[in-house]
Amino acid sequence: MKMSELTAPTSLGKVPADQAEGRKPLKPCCACPETKKVRDACIIEKGEENCKDLIEAHKECMRALGFKI
Repeated sequence: MKMSELTAPTSLGKVPADQAEGRKPLKPCCACPETKKVRDACIIEKGEENCKDLIEAHKECMRALGFKI
């Protein structure tokens, strides 16, 4: 495969689901594990109302991968 045929990764270092060739589509539950883990821990420890910035960061990550959130 030539370098020009490769799909460029996003700023998060992942190939968007709709651009991945020969792969199964990325499921929402498996997308953005880094932001999801931090968001979930914050919600458990501090409550949803105190984690709005982390919730929004996870939503932005999901949108960057092509999910409509």
